Amino acid sequence: MTRPPLTGTSAGDTDTGPPANLWHNRDFTLLWSGQCLSDLGGALVELALPLLVLERTGSPAQAGLAGTAGLVTAMLCRLPAGVLADRCDRRRLMIACDVLRLAVYALLGCAVAAGAAGLPVILAAVVAGAAATAVFSTAEHAAVRNLVRTDQLTTAVARNEARTYGVALAGPPLGGLLFGAGRALPFFGNAVSFLLSLIAVLCIRRPLQRTGTGTPPAAAASAAEGLRFLLGHPFLRALLVIAVPLNTAFTGMVFAMTLALRRAGLPPVTVGLAGTIFAAGGLLGAFAAPALQRRLRMPVLITLLCWTTAVLMTVAALLSPGVLAAVPLAAAVFLGPTANAALFGHQAAVTPDHLQGRVVSVLLLAAGSAGALAPVLAGALLARWSPGTALLVFPLLVAVAAVTAGLSRGIRAMPA
Repeated sequence: MTRPPLTGTSAGDTDTGPPANLWHNRDFTLLWSGQCLSDLGGALVELALPLLVLERTGSPAQAGLAGTAGLVTAMLCRLPAGVLADRCDRRRLMIACDVLRLAVYALLGCAVAAGAAGLPVILAAVVAGAAATAVFSTAEHAAVRNLVRTDQLTTAVARNEARTYGVALAGPPLGGLLFGAGRALPFFGNAVSFLLSLIAVLCIRRPLQRTGTGTPPAAAASAAEGLRFLLGHPFLRALLVIAVPLNTAFTGMVFAMTLALRRAGLPPVTVGLAGTIFAAGGLLGAFAAPALQRRLRMPVLITLLCWTTAVLMTVAALLSPGVLAAVPLAAAVFLGPTANAALFGHQAAVTPDHLQGRVVSVLLLAAGSAGALAPVLAGALLARWSPGTALLVFPLLVAVAAVTAGLSRGIRAMPA
């Protein structure tokens, strides 16, 4: 089915409009700041939820169920979220998601404060919040292309990467502090973060998508249209093949290293310090990403990053389970944001605006599913082999991504 003609302009299709300096881009800064706060609120709850369930039920299995429910809900909602992000007004969609999340976590905070937050109430809040977050994040990814210049897309993605790693550093300690001060505080804090995100979205002036005329195709046909475009585009096909092993390798390697250090008898504070080093490496890498991208052609950059990451992970595996293994792994994590910024920045540039949501949703579903399975894979490998042998599986996965990047016509054709 043909797409109806589009009217209006998009920041992703013209280099006039948004400021040349991304720091002076009011609308992108509003969106980025609002999501910094909402991500931080989510990190507070990510730590507090299992602690709350464990305290109320005494069951580690039920504590894990709350986290699993959120992950499964997010994955199930990812593809419908892509269709919604392309068929509906993205601003209204994001506002509705923030209102829902604000209400859900404010009510959950009240229930916790009143001592009425049983497992069914907690699971209902987790499922509703995860569904709204899946829709919001997909719409946000699709909207960025309309807020920044085409030549700023990789820098914008790198800045979002910095947001992720910064929250990983600050969120858990703050969540633990609030939970210790009052069981309901992390949930009220999350509700406040969504209120601030809502205000930020309301203040954005530029359109978040191009406007279309005519009747859009049915939902199933719309989803199929996005998948056909992705599989028919050489770069996007390569990105799909590269993103899955890379995400599996990074998530699985960090998780396996954490388990290996603990099993080696290192105290929890040392294991926690290693996790902080990994997050700090990613944060620094996100700030360094634009400079690295300016110095190397995209195809060379992607291939070099993949092979360097494979080597660093191999060194980390050979040094495990010693604490020194955290150093090369942190260096590998440092390179991750540059690869993500280059790949997903180019994805935003080559995907038409009316397909952004659907293409992004497929990529995020594939990478997210791989990341969700990585801890299970890591645990199974460590149960069968020694850490030094088990961890070598993850650099092999990165090597698969490196070979794909080197052979792919879509990667080799990436412009400077």
